Amino acid sequence: MVDTTLNAKFSMQGYNLVKLLKRLEDATSRLEDVTIYQEGYIQSKIQKASAAAGTSAQASIASDKDSKIASASNTKQPPKPEDFTEAIELKKDQPKSVIEFKNFIKNSVDPILELSKDIDPTVTDSMKLISLAFDSQLRLIKISTVSKKPDYTSTDFTNTLKPINDAIMKINELKDTHRQSKYFSYLNAITEGAPLFSWIAVTTPLSLLTDFKDAAQFWTNRVLKEFKDSDPNSVVWVKLFLQMFDDLKTYVKEYQTNGLDWNNATGMEFLAAVKQELSTSTSTSTSTSTSAPAPAPSAGGPPPPPPPPPASIYEIKSTSEPASAQEQGIGAVFAELNQGENITKGLKKVDKSQQTHKNPQLRASSTVPAISSSDSNSSFDTPPRIPKKPSTLKTKKPARKELSGNKWFVENYEKSDLKDTNEPIIIEGNKDESIFIGKCSDIMIQIKGKVNAITFNETINCSLVLDSCISGLDIIKSNKFGIQVIESLPQISIDKSEGGNIYLSKDSLNTEVYTSCSTTINVNLPVGEDDDFVEFPIPEQLKHTFDKGKLESTVFEHAG
Repeated sequence: MVDTTLNAKFSMQGYNLVKLLKRLEDATSRLEDVTIYQEGYIQSKIQKASAAAGTSAQASIASDKDSKIASASNTKQPPKPEDFTEAIELKKDQPKSVIEFKNFIKNSVDPILELSKDIDPTVTDSMKLISLAFDSQLRLIKISTVSKKPDYTSTDFTNTLKPINDAIMKINELKDTHRQSKYFSYLNAITEGAPLFSWIAVTTPLSLLTDFKDAAQFWTNRVLKEFKDSDPNSVVWVKLFLQMFDDLKTYVKEYQTNGLDWNNATGMEFLAAVKQELSTSTSTSTSTSTSAPAPAPSAGGPPPPPPPPPASIYEIKSTSEPASAQEQGIGAVFAELNQGENITKGLKKVDKSQQTHKNPQLRASSTVPAISSSDSNSSFDTPPRIPKKPSTLKTKKPARKELSGNKWFVENYEKSDLKDTNEPIIIEGNKDESIFIGKCSDIMIQIKGKVNAITFNETINCSLVLDSCISGLDIIKSNKFGIQVIESLPQISIDKSEGGNIYLSKDSLNTEVYTSCSTTINVNLPVGEDDDFVEFPIPEQLKHTFDKGKLESTVFEHAG
C-alpha cells in the first residue's frame, strides 16, 4: 500500500516536472526569437517560430487554460519589423552625447530641410548635403565614445572626414553653378555656414561656430531683404538656419567643450572603432529597412543573374556593318588610330619632280593669285587678328557694396548703377577694416575715417577721396584715375596703370610713391602760403649703368 502511494506521488511529480520543463522551453524559445529579430533576420525567423509554436501546441498535454493560451498565440499576427525598431534603439546603451546629437539633427536640421522643399530645389539639394554631413558627424561622435584619440593628421582619420569634406565641396559647387539663380543668397548663406563642421578638430569650437554664424548672417540678411515681402517662408527659414548654430553651440558647450571628446581611458584603437561602427550601421540599416522585398526565386532554382552592363560609348562597331554607319561616331576615330603602321598607306608619295622647292621650272611656272581689294590690308607676315568678343555677349556682374568680416567690397559699379550720378559712394571705415575697389568705371568713392588698407584694382576713370590710411594705397591696372588725400597715408604703390593724378595734403607730404610699369602719373603738392597745387610728373625713363660689376639706375633727364 505504501509502495503504491509513493509511486503515485512520483508519477504526479514527474508529470509536473515535464509540464514545467515544457513551459520553460516555450519561454526560452520566445526570448530567442526576440534576439533573432534584433539581428536582422526577422521575417524568416517569424515563420520558423510560428511553425514551432503550432507543432508544440498540437503535441502539448497542457490543461484547458494552457490550450487556450496556445490557441491565441497561433492566431496572433506576427510582429512587423517596424515594431522592433524603437525597442532596439531604446535597448542600446548609447551615451548621452550621441542621443543629444541625434535630437539636435531631428529638431534643428530636419525642419530646415523640409522647409527648403517649399522654397527651391537647389536650396533643398544644398541642405540635403548639410544633413548628410551631420549624419557623418554623428557616426564620428559614436566612434569617439568608444575610441582613443587618433592622430588628426593620419590617413585613417582624414578618410573618416572625407564624406564631410565632400559634402562641403559639393555645396560650394552648387553655389558656383547657380550664380544667376534667384535664390543665390540662400546658397551663399549655406556655403558660408558649411565650414561649421570643423568644430570637431579645434580646441575652441564655440568661438569657431560664432564666426561662421556671423559669416552666414550677412547673407541671411540679404535673404530677408530680397524675399521678406514676397515669401513668408524666407523669414522662418532664416530664423531656423541661424537657430541651428545656436543649438549646436549649446550641444558643444554641454558635451564637447574642447572639441571632440575621446575615450582615452578605456577606448579601443581608432581603426577598430571605425570598423565596428560600420558593421553596426550596416546591420541596423538592414534590419530597419522598409523597402519592398524583392520577389523570391522559384523553389530549387538560383536567383536570376544581374542585367548585363551597358555598352561602352567607345565600342568600335564590327566591320560587317555598312560603311556609312561604321564611319560615324567616336568608333571611327579609334579605328583610324588603331591602324598602327598602316595609317600612312593612304598617303600619296610625292616625287622630286613634283616638289617646287627642288624644281625651278615648276616654281617658275607657278602663279601667285592676286590679292583682292578686300584683302589688300592683310599681310602674309603676321597672323590674322583674333576678333574681340562682342560687347553684347559680355555679362555684367551685379554691382556690390558690402562689408564681409573686416573687409569692404565695392565692385562692378558703373555710372548707370547710381541713382544720383553726382553723389559719391560713401564708406564709413574703421581702423581694423580694409577697402577693396575693383572693376568700377566712371564713379567717385569717398572713404571717411581712418582705415587699415585700400586696394584700387582694374578701374577706369574713377576718383577716390580718402581721409587717412594706416598701411597704404595700392593702385593696380587702373586707367585715368584721380586720388585725393585729405589727411595722411604712408605710401602709394602704383602698378601697370596710366593716366593718374594724385593730390596730397600738407600732412601727407612724406608719402612714399612706388611705381612700376606705369605711365603718365602726376603728383600734385600744395606749395606756398596759398597752398596752390603744383604738378610733379613721375619719371618714366631710367638710365642704367654698370660700375665695377654693379648695376646703377638713375632717372634720365632730358636736356633743355
